[in-house]
Amino acid sequence: MLQDPATAAPPSPPPRLGHRLRQWFDSGAVAQGADPDRIDWLRVLPFILLHLGCLGVIWVGVSPIAVAVAALLYVVRMFAITGFYHRYFSHRAFRTSRAVQFVFALMGASCVQRGPLWWAAHHRHHHRHADTAQDPHSPRHGFWRSHMGWFLTRGAFATDLSRVPDLARYPELRWLDRFDVAVPLALAGGLFGLGALLQAVWPDLRTSGPQLLVWGFFISTVVLFHATVTINSLAHRFGSRRFPTRDDSRNNLWLALLTFGEGWHNNHHFYASSARQGFRWWEIDLTWYGLRLLAALGLVRDLKPVPAWVLDKAER
Repeated sequence: MLQDPATAAPPSPPPRLGHRLRQWFDSGAVAQGADPDRIDWLRVLPFILLHLGCLGVIWVGVSPIAVAVAALLYVVRMFAITGFYHRYFSHRAFRTSRAVQFVFALMGASCVQRGPLWWAAHHRHHHRHADTAQDPHSPRHGFWRSHMGWFLTRGAFATDLSRVPDLARYPELRWLDRFDVAVPLALAGGLFGLGALLQAVWPDLRTSGPQLLVWGFFISTVVLFHATVTINSLAHRFGSRRFPTRDDSRNNLWLALLTFGEGWHNNHHFYASSARQGFRWWEIDLTWYGLRLLAALGLVRDLKPVPAWVLDKAER
């Protein structure tokens, strides 16, 4: 039944500039009435500046300490993304204390891949609708759309808490999710301060505040982001298929090395509940090894194994 235009509600006014700018710092400030599939260029300006910040290397140069800090932050934060944002928050593949949960949520938030609730909600949606029209980052929509375009759309900024009720009950996680730039800004400021301190007390290291900021934050974060999203854009295109899943997921050794085990993606899509994604001994899964170490230290527990029936099917 058509509604009488005379009695229809007037369209929502466009959001004011102040409200739009607030979205840079408060992800709860969601724009209303916007086309969800369009890229929000104003809102993603900080993401663009993050990439442009890598060009600062032209002026700050390079030093061994700067490269070491960038590499260390890549390793630590990749583990936080794969071990906790993915295997813990998204799939609940093991258990841990609330304190450890929060510490690794902080580390994951420093990756500039938004908050833990946002990440888990979108990933659970991906598994439910993998490689269908409802999957926002399927390569069937095109490489760039699956790699990063979907991440920049207006509709992708919101966190659907109905998908993560088990996580939404923690106020500290909701805060991290809402103010998802707080930790990255703190990390950037800390790196600048550390570089300035080292320049003052240990000048032989030949580093500085701007140099550690560029290498430790901008370069390390950009490389980390693009390595992570190769699982969306490449691991559903290139590699082998051990299991006949309904999606296009594939196992890829090179992506597994780059992302600490996430490249065994066909394994994961066949049985997503395991804390281990490299199902065979020769399938290198650095995140699994790290989780085993944390379990030995008593920081995590109840790592869900790969069931015997899955291993048997893999052998056949």
